[in-house]
Amino acid sequence: MQNVYTADPAPLVYNGRVYLYTGHDEDGSTTFRMRDWRVWSSSDMVNWTDHGSPMSLATFSWAGSDAWAGQTIYRNGKFYWYVPVRMKNGSQAIGVGVSDSPTGPFRDAIGAPLIQNSEIDPTVFIDDNGQAYLYYGNPRLWYVRLNADMVSYSGSPTQIPLTTAGFGTRTGDANRPTLYEEGPWVYKRNGLYYMVFAAKCCSEFIAYSTAPGPTGPWTYRGTIMPTQGSSFTNHVGIVDFNGGSYFFYHNGALPGGGGYTRSVAVEKFSYNPDGTIPTINMTTAGVPQASTLNPYVRQEAETIAWGSGIETEPSSEGGMNIGWIENGDYTKVKGVAFGTGAASFTARVASATSGGRIELHLDSTTGPTVGTCTVPGTGGWQTWSTISCPVTGATGTHDLYLRFTGGSGFLFNMNWWQFTPTRSAF
Repeated sequence: MQNVYTADPAPLVYNGRVYLYTGHDEDGSTTFRMRDWRVWSSSDMVNWTDHGSPMSLATFSWAGSDAWAGQTIYRNGKFYWYVPVRMKNGSQAIGVGVSDSPTGPFRDAIGAPLIQNSEIDPTVFIDDNGQAYLYYGNPRLWYVRLNADMVSYSGSPTQIPLTTAGFGTRTGDANRPTLYEEGPWVYKRNGLYYMVFAAKCCSEFIAYSTAPGPTGPWTYRGTIMPTQGSSFTNHVGIVDFNGGSYFFYHNGALPGGGGYTRSVAVEKFSYNPDGTIPTINMTTAGVPQASTLNPYVRQEAETIAWGSGIETEPSSEGGMNIGWIENGDYTKVKGVAFGTGAASFTARVASATSGGRIELHLDSTTGPTVGTCTVPGTGGWQTWSTISCPVTGATGTHDLYLRFTGGSGFLFNMNWWQFTPTRSAF
């Protein structure tokens, strides 16, 4: 995601897509200035759709600040998003939002904190027997057994012993003898329970422990991602999708990025035969595309692999649109399968000025031009109109660049696009 600073990734695989729940660092932050959470999704791991912000501090009437690292899980037809926030009285607590959709909107599930003990960073896990667990904590590590309703728990919070055998040895801090710092991520694979976490501070690295059961005993297994990048924190989420394993993290790689202006990234990896996790380094290459993109169904304009100059905003027609488009801005959609050919291109656009043009290029912003659509003024930035133009030469599978051109200032907004195939493409 290049048009907004994101942090603390929490992926969820649901119905053939990966939904990614993130925090949001405000532009120009010099501390953890975070007021809302964001949602993104992808079916191919490279083209991500921006679903905006379906939950914020305002969702919780009792919250005051600090929309920090949470996680979402699906159960009983609903999506539960567990998040740490600072209460209006200054104490840290964990709340839970609930929605019927993975993209929200979310509402406060219980109208009060679920857990209130000044700890942060919840991770949620449902075991094979249906028992759900919520783990959380900095500086300690706790868990509760969630009830089937996912918004209450049985018994009292249980503290997990932070032993050096379980979580490694830290030197130089008598109050923190183990490497465990924060940001746990718990899951089960092949009968083994994994606890992945941000280690040491500061700067943090990512380490992990394993256990034969969901409550331990834990055994420290070592480093996954060494200290790297320009963010002094890191936060992990791991999922399997379409036969691959993916490691989400954050760094400070975007322009203006750093410890308080972070950006989420992902690497693909393979477990070792014995179930251990290999060393994973930050890269700029990205992951392989899991499947091609179909241009002959409607695609949201905010579904991109890369963007330059654009921003996103809620659309009056629902969902999001890209906006604040200026001359030379562009979006890239990776791995578009045109097949035997496209005949035309259609887009939903709006402009409060005189509009501009959408140039369709293959493989780069200066690659072959297969079509150019003229965008007229529509009388308003949310006054939408549908335009079309002919396309020639778009065959096979290519990266598609939508390059926006025109005069000075903001040109137009774009909500969605779709190609029409030639008859031979059917």
